[in-house]
Amino acid sequence: MPQKKNPLKLNALQLKTLTILQQLARFPETSTHDENTGEALINNLPSPHGNHFHCGDAVVMSADATGLKNEAVWKALERKGLVRSMFPLAVAVSADGQTYETGLTDKILHRSDH
Repeated sequence: MPQKKNPLKLNALQLKTLTILQQLARFPETSTHDENTGEALINNLPSPHGNHFHCGDAVVMSADATGLKNEAVWKALERKGLVRSMFPLAVAVSADGQTYETGLTDKILHRSDH
């Protein structure tokens, strides 16, 4: 049986925020990993310049990242077991949070074609 799409019923803002956090968790410049828990601690959230910001090897439009500064979004993701919030300073993305399929990677993470 195929896996259900968005089984935790995250809303659009939560999905966008989790997609960005997953991307930040992939890079040592923005995260540190705890081998015991599998968490990726992100304590270096990017600052937008103009209408976008750099997120690892991608660019994200600022309009897609409003959840990064929204405590309610962090709390919702925490209730679902995807992150551990230390709002506004840091967030730890759980192992489940790092692998949750948001379906938005190709839509909000813009990469160079060369």
